Amino acid sequence: MDYRTLGRTGRTVSSIGLGTWQLGADWGDVSAAEAHAVLDAAVESGVTFFDTADVYGDGRSEQLIGEYLEAHPDSEVTVATKMGRREAQDPANFTLEKFREWTDRSRRNLNVQTLDLVQLHCPPTSVFSSDAVYDALDTLIDDGAIANYGVSVETCDEALAAIARPGTATVQIILNAFRLKPHDAVLPAAIEAGVGIIARVPLASGLLSGRYTADTVFAADDHRNYNRDGSAFDVGETFSGVDFEAGVAAAREFAALVPDGTTPAAAALAWVASRPGVSSVIPGARNVTQARANAAAGSVGYLGEAFEDGVNDIYDRYFREAVHGRW
Repeated sequence: MDYRTLGRTGRTVSSIGLGTWQLGADWGDVSAAEAHAVLDAAVESGVTFFDTADVYGDGRSEQLIGEYLEAHPDSEVTVATKMGRREAQDPANFTLEKFREWTDRSRRNLNVQTLDLVQLHCPPTSVFSSDAVYDALDTLIDDGAIANYGVSVETCDEALAAIARPGTATVQIILNAFRLKPHDAVLPAAIEAGVGIIARVPLASGLLSGRYTADTVFAADDHRNYNRDGSAFDVGETFSGVDFEAGVAAAREFAALVPDGTTPAAAALAWVASRPGVSSVIPGARNVTQARANAAAGSVGYLGEAFEDGVNDIYDRYFREAVHGRW
């Protein structure tokens, strides 16, 4: 496993982390025993960074991580959580009073006094340019409730607004072989500012694993079923906003680029991890096998110029026109 500095937090984290949306909800049911096994397998494989949110299973994901940390006090895992989606997405709700309420709940769920990293969870765009919001976040640090803060964004413009703020430690953004726009401005700006990039949805909701066909059916409670049109939340979070059938076809071509001895999923994760400025990549895992396979991508390394050219070609032919201008 490769290890890197997580932006302005100064913490060292694994290049492949673990996203824990799956342990809360929206991907089908995962039992507590299965969740703890996933966390164990990830840490045993070298993962030292967990990403969660207060709305994943209405706090269930945070609680499961809190139980794990209590049982493994020497694990040296950095936990990033998120806040801001427990109430209506009204900029007026992003106040110090609400921040204290939300972070207090997360501290209880995670069973810690100080949260390692709290990220605004894809709030309304105007929040990213509010002086009062950043002042409130600074106050939480002064209070000892949080050690660092960052943002999770939907668009590159939102990322750039947050990077310009001196207290922003990290920016979490969708980045994968089917979503290349962050290369244009976000990654260079983050490098210059010393802000860490946390890359989410690195497998395009599983498309880049190469396991799906046009006939694949997802469970009714899986967002890959009910949010394909963006009716529940930003459609960019589901298959990175690309058309599913086009994604399946493009994934076949992506798999053909992968060198022998490497799986498409591992190659996709390694490719994201090799982007300049990326601190950690946070694929999710529903079982031990997935957790271990994802972590193994941390040792794959750079895949070569031909692979890079192939990724760019696939993006240009299948996705650039449809998605590049949207996020």
